[in-house]
Amino acid sequence: MGRMDDFANAAAYPDGLTEAGLTPDRLRDVLELDMWAFPTADSIEDLLGVPSPLTWDRAFGVTDAARPGELVALRASYPFSDTPVPGGRLKVAGLTWVGVHPQWRRRGLLRTMIANHFAHCRERSEPISLLYAAEPSIYGRFGYGLAARHLLLTLKRRAELRPVHGAGELQVRFETVSAERHGDLIAGLHAAVDRPGWVTRETPELAAMWLTDSPLFSHGHEVERIAIVERDGLPVGYALFRRKSEWGPAGPEGSVRVSETVATDAAAAYALWARLLDLDLTAEVTSGMLATDDPLLSLLVDVRAAKAAWKDNVWLRIIDLPTALATRQYQSDVDVVLEVSDTLLPDNAGRWRLTAGAFAVASAERTDAPADLVLDVRELGAAYLGGTSLLELAGAGLVTELRPGALRDASVAFGWPVAPGSSWIF
Repeated sequence: MGRMDDFANAAAYPDGLTEAGLTPDRLRDVLELDMWAFPTADSIEDLLGVPSPLTWDRAFGVTDAARPGELVALRASYPFSDTPVPGGRLKVAGLTWVGVHPQWRRRGLLRTMIANHFAHCRERSEPISLLYAAEPSIYGRFGYGLAARHLLLTLKRRAELRPVHGAGELQVRFETVSAERHGDLIAGLHAAVDRPGWVTRETPELAAMWLTDSPLFSHGHEVERIAIVERDGLPVGYALFRRKSEWGPAGPEGSVRVSETVATDAAAAYALWARLLDLDLTAEVTSGMLATDDPLLSLLVDVRAAKAAWKDNVWLRIIDLPTALATRQYQSDVDVVLEVSDTLLPDNAGRWRLTAGAFAVASAERTDAPADLVLDVRELGAAYLGGTSLLELAGAGLVTELRPGALRDASVAFGWPVAPGSSWIF
């Protein structure tokens, strides 16, 4: 693996500041710092009542020698050990809980934390880092590219769906969410999804936090419910949701807020949404994070009646370029020389010959051959999951074609039949 010296040394912590691993007994300090970085009206006592999702051997705090024990910055990551990428699976680091106390902003702390995160990714043989960006303008300068998008739909009650064969044979039952009763069901169905970027809550800490029904998560809605779709007694889909009761001059105007849906086939998707769209005393249903090719978009008879909001989903940073490119598959034959710039991880920079057959084994090797395409690692990360076209990036002036036809061919190869995306924010 490559050296991080230039990046880390250029962004050393100011004198007196050091970074060290955190342990569970520092949870209150972590939450205190997080409340400075991300203001909230919730009390720290209420926050302490929610299981921490952190994997503690991947959590690091920055402290000031003049004020021992007090955190001034924080970073952590989640281990996503079996994350789908186009045609393959990879170990991925999910960067999270990144924050700097307002008193310490503009001193290079974030840059140094990112350098250390990249170094730890390499130590753990994690060739890719994913994140959700609190502020999209921040992480592009560290080489993260927007790799997936999602939609949020707001639908009127009884929005009509196109019929699906076999949906009438399925059973749907409603229950109040319980970690003991539903944890394995949710984890199993969620992990079976083969969508690029679809990270799972694989650690016990994440699973426990996700199914904790704290009042902090309700935002005026009821306790969390689950709709389970079964075929011959076996679960084939679920939806997590909460309702909110409201009344207007003409009667009930309640709403349904869906946080996550998973369906193994079209009939299961139809059965879920048909029931969610017809709950009593409600007038409106808001979806969770839907991939841009989610079946609901094609099931709706009147798609214009849905109010849609486009959002950025996961951002991707390539840490180990040859491993990342060789691990995924490509949807057409490709033989292209990429000239990649990467000022933070120079071992990724230079010319790489990418060769692969359609849906077959790929290789990425250094080469002295003339470049066909020129791009930054940020754009390569954006295209990596198949959700952002190299042609789209070239249209914005972010990819340069040097060999005629190379851009078209590479754009087709890097695409993927399934749109990427994560169903939850980590």
